[in-house]
Amino acid sequence: MSLFKPALLSSLKNYNRQHLAKDLISGSIVGVVAFPLAIVFAIASGVNPEDGIITAAVAGFVVSVLGGSKVQIAGPTGAFIGIIYGIIQQYGVGGLTVATLMAGAFLILMGALRLGTIIKFIPYPIVVGFTSGIAVTIFSTQVKDLLGLQLPSVPADFIEKWICYARHIGSIDLWTTATGLLSIAIIQLTPKFSKTLPGTLAAILVTTIGALLLRQYAGVGSIETIGDRFTISGQLPGLRLPDISWEAVKSLVGPALTIAVLGAIESLLSATVADGMTGNHHDSNTELIGQGIANLATPLFGGIPATGAIARTMININNGGRSPIAGVTHAVVLLLIFLVLMPYASYIPMACLAGVLVVVSYNMSGWRSFRRILHNPKSDVTVLLITFFLTIIVDLTVAIEVGLIAAFILFMRRMAENTDVRRISRTIDVNDDVDSPLNQEEHLVIPPGVDVFEINGPFFFGTGLRFEDIMSRIDKKPRVRIIRMRKVPFVDSTGIHNLTSLCESSQKDGIRIVLSGVRPSVHAVLEKSGFNELVGQENICANIQIALSRAAALAAQPRKR
Repeated sequence: MSLFKPALLSSLKNYNRQHLAKDLISGSIVGVVAFPLAIVFAIASGVNPEDGIITAAVAGFVVSVLGGSKVQIAGPTGAFIGIIYGIIQQYGVGGLTVATLMAGAFLILMGALRLGTIIKFIPYPIVVGFTSGIAVTIFSTQVKDLLGLQLPSVPADFIEKWICYARHIGSIDLWTTATGLLSIAIIQLTPKFSKTLPGTLAAILVTTIGALLLRQYAGVGSIETIGDRFTISGQLPGLRLPDISWEAVKSLVGPALTIAVLGAIESLLSATVADGMTGNHHDSNTELIGQGIANLATPLFGGIPATGAIARTMININNGGRSPIAGVTHAVVLLLIFLVLMPYASYIPMACLAGVLVVVSYNMSGWRSFRRILHNPKSDVTVLLITFFLTIIVDLTVAIEVGLIAAFILFMRRMAENTDVRRISRTIDVNDDVDSPLNQEEHLVIPPGVDVFEINGPFFFGTGLRFEDIMSRIDKKPRVRIIRMRKVPFVDSTGIHNLTSLCESSQKDGIRIVLSGVRPSVHAVLEKSGFNELVGQENICANIQIALSRAAALAAQPRKR
């Protein structure tokens, strides 16, 4: 089976004019919607507006041509804002370029190693935790522009940022605040009146015209625009080769991995949601490789990290897009708009863009999912809150790392608690015995000189010490010990070590070990480790009847020392 199978190849089979017409219309609509969003995400990330458009166009084209989903639309997203801003603050734009290139290489490696399906197993509380944390972080970065606060600079630290806002709340500009609130209202209300006009585009058009009229005829010059802060250029950028040093590579491994993991999660989540709406099935590994190539390409033209954008992908599907041609069209339309309309973007109010990001952060917060998880088991709540607060207060890299470690530890604890090691006395009820061939009511009597212990659950490092502790506290020394393993789905090296230690210590005391009901998968692991030779193949029995018969025969033999 081929590892790299772009969805474009299969999409072109039986492709016709009707399909082309739908893809061209859908791609054009998505391109129009993506234009203001790319500007918003670029500015919020700390780069020039043009960089966002170039990222959306280049990444959108590459992912559509080389990705594993037929309808995925890629570009800059809100999830990367905090990461990109932090990297620029610490390492500069050059550092961001290197980190993005490294992230692209990591994504390609993930796809080549077939990790596309494994990424999906990241615990849901972690995904909700860092997504909600990113949403809060995005909102906190937009307060200055939304309210028009007069600040020399905004602190990077979350708590210091809000302390600074509180100290300067008296400098709020009412015209700017009204512009921001108006943009939020328009974005929220537009879908109720029109299903075709994007709310973001409507908000930008209305507030831009309004700000121009206020400046021209009412003398209101306090509403800051993109042109007041940035120099806008509508020229296509040339190839930019980064200055890469070994020291920079070493220092940016962490941020690059964060970009890669977050990009992988978001793109595969978007592709999975799209599959549910279209009935298609994306190729996860091909999608990761396509995303990786896109993130290798965008920095060479001054772009920023990109991934699959859920909202834009949904717009593509809802407007009839069903093949990567729609994504390619979206990229071409973006470039055309960039060349023709980019100079006019300088008139867009910063408060309007802040309003757009406030809506983005609200939609991204997933507060309903957050609230539901708070009613789940304590382990899920712990992982959720750890990831959420670390994302806000520290950074996303630490949040994901600590969240995964916490989830792993709590999962192991839960697994260990569900694994029971108990001693069976006198008789065994085989009515519900999965390793018993009997189909009648019967109780098996344990022969004299035989002890029976049962392990119920996974036998791994989390339960190995408990097993060892239970066995060490037994003073009675029988002739034979039967270890029932009918309910052991897997065993790891720690479990094998504990069984080996028990067998060796028992042999020194003249006690024989018999295993009962060992599953084929567990049996294969024991055989590969050499444990079968230690205990004796004849002492690994298929069910409890055979094990008891074998134990009775061994108990009748003279004790060996």
